[in-house]
Amino acid sequence: MPQLSLHTPLGALTLSEEDGAIVALDWGWGRDQTATPLLTRGRDQLQAYFDGALQNFDLPLALAGTPYRQRVWQALAAIPYGETRTYQQIAVLAGGSPRSVGGANGANPLPIIIPCHRVVATTGIGGYSGGEGIPTKMFLLGLEHAEPRAAA
Repeated sequence: MPQLSLHTPLGALTLSEEDGAIVALDWGWGRDQTATPLLTRGRDQLQAYFDGALQNFDLPLALAGTPYRQRVWQALAAIPYGETRTYQQIAVLAGGSPRSVGGANGANPLPIIIPCHRVVATTGIGGYSGGEGIPTKMFLLGLEHAEPRAAA
């Protein structure tokens, strides 16, 4: 599986490609580096996002997960740049409970691209399993100038 890593303000990130689609974004530097056209495009889009020049990713994605997780990830992808939603709001859209939405967020294979950082608790910031946890979530929300609270 081709992989390509990049340096970001959050540390190293690695994109993985399979069958012409991006399938994973992992924290850390990948062992093998293959600059396919798609991975290069993904790297360039991530760099533009971190530079504040890109709000919406335009990449072919293939996310492996249960039908429920797929519905949650689709709801996450619909959260506009610079906005947040609560776990409860996502549960209303995708089904399940706020806790099950949190589980699907934690299993998101494409953090940042599928913006699980935009989901917050009704009582505050909520959790985040990527990178350094809450500081990473706060950095991403700050980058997008998003208030760490739900939209009305």
